[in-house]
Amino acid sequence: MKTTIIDVNQNNISEYPATCFLNPKNEGYQIKLNWLKKRFSEGFKIKVLYDEKDKKIHGFIEYVPGEYAWRSVEAKNYMFIHCIWINPNSYKNKGNGSALIKGCINDAKGKCGIAVVTSDGPFMASKDIFLKNDFKIVEEDGKHQLLVKPLKKGPLPKFKDYRKQLQRYNGLHIVYSNQCPWVARFISELDKNLVNKLKIKVTELKTAKQAQDAPSIYSVFNLIYNSKLLADHYISNTRFLNIIDKELK
Repeated sequence: MKTTIIDVNQNNISEYPATCFLNPKNEGYQIKLNWLKKRFSEGFKIKVLYDEKDKKIHGFIEYVPGEYAWRSVEAKNYMFIHCIWINPNSYKNKGNGSALIKGCINDAKGKCGIAVVTSDGPFMASKDIFLKNDFKIVEEDGKHQLLVKPLKKGPLPKFKDYRKQLQRYNGLHIVYSNQCPWVARFISELDKNLVNKLKIKVTELKTAKQAQDAPSIYSVFNLIYNSKLLADHYISNTRFLNIIDKELK
């Protein structure tokens, strides 16, 4: 195992496809790729963990200036981490995650610090890796935590009032963004006949501002029925159908 960290940009992203290990031939990957190309001008950054022995990517971290965070947070003057992922398990607990985080910290010089949203639930990083790297929990909401590693004095980031936004949604809604390629894949495979039959309103969040005003903290995927949040992270098509069947009985 001989790993190195590589900065990914619009010029080399086809060589180092850091999109949650989804097959580059999958439509969800292509949708995410197009989304990424629009973000680099906003200061969006990706670093990948590349193993020179097997010539494969085994981890990545994705982050952006807080003004352009795709989460329901206010994080101006901070660098904001969207995602961190190491795969497979043999690459975990070897300092690889910490190395990726330290790369982000180096890029945050001049800012108040680095912020991230973590979760005790599925499909998001847990707080443990960040606590290990001297992040502190500044706010908690249910299963989610907002953590900060301060670099200089400044107002702390905070969650936005997503519950107020949630009250705006009557009927059945899917509110999503293509920040996550798995969500992009789910939307691309969604049965259009079922959408029409159930009168599901599908809304894409197309800007960071819209994502910050989303009806959930994670922002990227929201399944809503009459102002009730049924799912706030990527779900399989089977899970989606089971939820719909249960709620609409």
